[in-house]
Amino acid sequence: MQAFERLYQQHAGRVNALCRRLAVDVNRADELMQDVFVRAWEKLESFRGESSLDSWLHRVTVNVFLAADRGDRRRRAHEDIADDDTYEHTANTASSDPGDRIDLERAIAALPQGARVAFVLHDIEGYSYEEIAAMSGIAAATVRVQLHRARRHLMEALQ
Repeated sequence: MQAFERLYQQHAGRVNALCRRLAVDVNRADELMQDVFVRAWEKLESFRGESSLDSWLHRVTVNVFLAADRGDRRRRAHEDIADDDTYEHTANTASSDPGDRIDLERAIAALPQGARVAFVLHDIEGYSYEEIAAMSGIAAATVRVQLHRARRHLMEALQ
């Protein structure tokens, strides 16, 4: 139990940062972080030491997020909510004063869900198209399209 507490203390910051980038909503990110450490506790015996514990925990975090996201998408499909509505609303309500300092984290958070996940996992976390595709259950070409979409939206936001 003490060893797991140390693991939590050493890795909570990085796990939390990744959850916040992927989930955007702070409360949702906090829930995901709790789920990550519950899952890590349950799966700790499956850690084989073939990679660093940090890498394994990072992968657990991504998997927990993707599983939660799939569930969220199923619920949203029943509610008939479009993915791009969030981006359009956020982009249209953002300040256009050129003197404002641009907040990259806010711009990333405003991306559509698929584009944000592709951008965070590829450009920030360093996963390949194929790795993201395998984790997400989508084609690598779709990941490329989502990444292109994210970069295009970010370029527009930064101009």
